[in-house]
Amino acid sequence: MRSPHVLQRCFRTLALAALTSTSLLTASAAADEGMWLLTRPPTESLAQKYKVTLDPAWLERMQKSAVRFETGGSGSIVSPDGLVLTNHHVGSDVIDALGTKDRNLLEDGFLAKNRGEEIPCPDLELRVLWSIEDVTDTINAAVPANADPGAAYAARQRAVAELEKTSQDTTGLVSEVVTLFQGGRYHLYRSKRYTDVRLVFAPESSAAALGGDVDNFEFPRHALDMALFRIYEDGKPLQTPQHLVATPKGSKEGDLTFVFGHPGRTQRQLTADHLRFLRDHEGPTILDWLFRQEVELTAFAARDPAFKRQAESDLGGIANGRKARLGMLDALQDPTFFKAKVDAENRLMDEIAANPQLKSLGEGVIEQIADSIAAYLPFFEQHRIISDGRGASRHFRLARQLVRLLEEKAKPNAHRLPEYRDSNLASLELEIFSPAPIFAEVETEKMAIWLSTLARVLGGDHPLVLSTLAGKSPSARAAELISGTQVAKVDFRKRTAEGSRDALATSSDPMLALARDLDQLARSLQLRYENEVLGPQREAYARLAKARFAVQGDREAPDATFTLRLSYGPVRGYEENGSTVKPYSTMGEAFAKAAARGNAEPFNLPQRWLDRKEMIDLTTPYNFVGTADIIGGNSGSPVVNADGELIGLIFDGNIQSLSGDYAYEDTVARAVAVDIRGILESLRKIYDAGHLADEMQGVTKGR
Repeated sequence: MRSPHVLQRCFRTLALAALTSTSLLTASAAADEGMWLLTRPPTESLAQKYKVTLDPAWLERMQKSAVRFETGGSGSIVSPDGLVLTNHHVGSDVIDALGTKDRNLLEDGFLAKNRGEEIPCPDLELRVLWSIEDVTDTINAAVPANADPGAAYAARQRAVAELEKTSQDTTGLVSEVVTLFQGGRYHLYRSKRYTDVRLVFAPESSAAALGGDVDNFEFPRHALDMALFRIYEDGKPLQTPQHLVATPKGSKEGDLTFVFGHPGRTQRQLTADHLRFLRDHEGPTILDWLFRQEVELTAFAARDPAFKRQAESDLGGIANGRKARLGMLDALQDPTFFKAKVDAENRLMDEIAANPQLKSLGEGVIEQIADSIAAYLPFFEQHRIISDGRGASRHFRLARQLVRLLEEKAKPNAHRLPEYRDSNLASLELEIFSPAPIFAEVETEKMAIWLSTLARVLGGDHPLVLSTLAGKSPSARAAELISGTQVAKVDFRKRTAEGSRDALATSSDPMLALARDLDQLARSLQLRYENEVLGPQREAYARLAKARFAVQGDREAPDATFTLRLSYGPVRGYEENGSTVKPYSTMGEAFAKAAARGNAEPFNLPQRWLDRKEMIDLTTPYNFVGTADIIGGNSGSPVVNADGELIGLIFDGNIQSLSGDYAYEDTVARAVAVDIRGILESLRKIYDAGHLADEMQGVTKGR
């Protein structure tokens, strides 16, 4: 891991480089900026700069080849028989859950030599986007005249619920209304849902993440961060003409690339006051939480090899989040970077004020957002830990879901919490009734951290804290809750879900009782958030978006929303600390890096790699970088060339890309991908999986 002073130096450089290109609330894109809607691709920019025209049929094939992992992440269909390519780290929780006490699939890897050996993933859901419809007018028409922001938000939510249910009932497709431009527009996404998904191949974790946290967000990288799954339909491999084909020719420096994936969240269109809240309050709070979790779970993992395995996935996610959040916060804390944001906002508001037809749209909008943030400050930590349940054990999250499932299903669909609406119930129940193992030891540790944080946020003398701890310390109470509950048992969860609300109200299960006791406060905090914060912000940002479109045009990409987007840019290296960073690494460099560090963790290549070294073409390109605009959630996204051929697999960004949540720049920030040539070479020469390489290249032999 880089030391803090090195991180600061990196981001000072980034902030200065981005000054000429960064814009807040503006449609003028910096270089190849944008995570574009497929219904509004950047056709003019691509034609002018790269002489490339995106054919509608090409776009449709990309759309229907792209896959969203509901666990978080992206993927793509890479054969007519439903083979899906994603990152090892996107599928790691699923892979780990498929292991046994004697067989660690995450550590040892897995290969299905034929279709019969592919392992079902009982709680994995994949979605493929089928259509998009603009429903902005319908959603806004549901708001009564003169409704206050809280009432307007509730009315829109009811309209969203009705639209989703009607669409899903009519089409049979999963239907989701997506909020764009922080409320400026609403789109209805319809997707095919697949739950019969099977593991086909995964390399050893040490090969997938060579360098571990030390190399995370760095380049050169040397990681085989890939895994293969297969979609089944009606018990047979999915048959689809819409898929990608891998090309062994790969790419070269300067080639234009396209990325199709599901970026999770960007915040580039927020006002300066909103960004100040992230900088001064939310960001530091989240970092404190991540640091505490990392320290305590690291100590827990060191106590026993079994504990290390239990905590491995959590620690990986926490370390990744900690490093990303440090970079994001460093960018916001840079005065020069932040001033560029403020200046851009002031210019936009001056343009709006100078236009008599738009002046009313801009009046008071910045102040309304600032007021909503001021209203949030007194309770935002309570809202995060109690309403969201951030960081609590899986036992607690399951208990809360069960409590709310029975409560919400008794209500009309339009009045339910979003995740409990009819359109979302199937996915929710897949999660609740997942047979994935739950380990009591690590869950106890996580619960103790959460209870301790609850006491800090509310105060040790708060009546809710006293009743929750029941006269015990957080660690003792956590142990009592985890050992006394049955929510880890799937049968118990099913019986509870099928039972009555009265039975739940009198249940003696301690975790259900805790979730039940906290739910009233959690709901009240969420309602307060919607009325005082989210509702006013949605209204204000919608007005601001309308004014911005009128001033600057609407040819811009909305902030990321974990929905399918297109980004693009060439393969390109960069300069760092006076040295040139070449755009490609090679497989030979992976061996050299491991050897230089004594093949010691986290730079330990698997024995299989060492045994097969002489068989490998060590000059094979392994990882590469480009300027495509990506963010978290893009992990697992396919990288294709202008012909739509698969040339790579996004798995990371470099350290300089971490401010991408707030601004894009292409001087030093880079997307990092596994090269398709490294994938094919590894499958053929190291893993005896030539049949999978053939399938990805369009040669299917029906194994």
